[in-house]
Amino acid sequence: MTDLLTSPYPALLVGLPVLLATLSLFFRTRGKALVGLLGCLLTAGLAIVAFIEVAQHGTVIHILGGWEPPLGIMLRMDSLAAVFIGMTAVVGVFISLYAWQYFRADESGPGEFPLFWPLWLFLWAGLNGLFLSNDLFNLFVTIEVIGICAVALAVLSGKTTAMFAGLRYLLAAITGSMAYLFGVALIYGSTGTLDLGLLGQVLEPGTTTTFALLVITFGLMVKMAGFPFHFWLPPAHSAALAPVSALLSALVVKGAFYILLRLWMEVFGVSITYAAGQLIGLAGAIAVIWGSWQAFMQTSLKLIVAHSSVAQLGYLLMIFPLLILAPGVTADSADWLSPAWTAGIFQVIAHAFAKASFFLSAGLIIMALGHDRIESLRDLVGNMRITAMAIGLAGVSLIGLPPSGGFMAKWMLLKGIFLSGQWWWAPVVLAGSLLTAGYVFMLLRLAFAPAREMGTFKPVPKSLEIVALILALGSFLIVFPADYMIQFLESTGVFGSGIESIVEGGAYGND
Repeated sequence: MTDLLTSPYPALLVGLPVLLATLSLFFRTRGKALVGLLGCLLTAGLAIVAFIEVAQHGTVIHILGGWEPPLGIMLRMDSLAAVFIGMTAVVGVFISLYAWQYFRADESGPGEFPLFWPLWLFLWAGLNGLFLSNDLFNLFVTIEVIGICAVALAVLSGKTTAMFAGLRYLLAAITGSMAYLFGVALIYGSTGTLDLGLLGQVLEPGTTTTFALLVITFGLMVKMAGFPFHFWLPPAHSAALAPVSALLSALVVKGAFYILLRLWMEVFGVSITYAAGQLIGLAGAIAVIWGSWQAFMQTSLKLIVAHSSVAQLGYLLMIFPLLILAPGVTADSADWLSPAWTAGIFQVIAHAFAKASFFLSAGLIIMALGHDRIESLRDLVGNMRITAMAIGLAGVSLIGLPPSGGFMAKWMLLKGIFLSGQWWWAPVVLAGSLLTAGYVFMLLRLAFAPAREMGTFKPVPKSLEIVALILALGSFLIVFPADYMIQFLESTGVFGSGIESIVEGGAYGND
């Protein structure tokens, strides 16, 4: 550990938003918003500075209290954590700018919700803490902070539908947390440590390890709304306020995926089998088809986007079987592993930009029409052309058409599929893209159709439309630094030693 660069940035990325969130509680409505927005801008700026430091110097750490693990708490920022923290900063700051104007739009708009700002900052601190944590219990603490803040934000509107959806979300979050904590207890009881680096070295195959992997994976699947535990996501995301929906879909559900990816790649390699990977992949494949079909069947825009999230998360689950070669297939680990997990990273980033844009655009349509029934989107191009463009661009990325980030993610996913010898996942990827094209083109057809009655659209602030459009463009702009991003992720050896030991041990290959 002493060869890693010690830096204050990991601690500041958690401490600064907590400090400003607490400070905002002492102000009235407008003061909360002002301090909250300032806190978001400062946290985003700090995240970018920390990202640059990792790019220049490699992995950085901060040991709290001076005690090294396993006695002390270490915050570790490698290239993977830096990418997730950077993504959260960029998407989060645009959602914050949108929320600032959205909550102050006019008297007939959404109204003032001052608690949004401290809750959002506490949530941001939880996300940063999750990406930086290096032991299983701290991951539990951070994912609990995220869950509590996310549920509170989901019910912020106070509407009956939001309250019922929030209660379902809360019960699902508690179930996932208890399953995860039970698995952590099993691991600690058998190894005496919770540090991820040490666990990767001392964890041995056996019944306890396998069962711990199962319950932890189950808990995280519930947290990230992986099929068939997705029941809470569509009502919670669709009933929330527009900025909250964007936060939940673009950022919050990615936390559980991040933990799952870390644990499968760094810790549980000794217990991961080909069958386990296929089971997770099957859940992802069903999610892609089922979520896309359900989105196509909805009649309200936010429900379409919410069900779309179920499908897009399915693509993330489909990378897990690709970490294990099909029987009878041999390949160098660098040939198939790199496309597989980097496909997941690009899917996370592209989905975050596109889905945030989609939900923010839906909020503008509700502001203009008073509802989000898709039949009323007729002549959207004539009345809200910037919003229509944002929806079109975000939809293209979700479909996976070039030159979008969604295309980059699906291309790399298909490459990993064929290199790992698991061709049967390819039709699912293509079918999911076709189904996504179905509901996206349905929305665009209505947007270009002539209106049945005139004067139904109320004016909305152009600044809000521009924010949604910038996020949609972001899902395309991430393609340009793709080569650099891949090199950056590999530069600090993310998953490197863990993958090498797993491949040598035969768990990812064929005995």
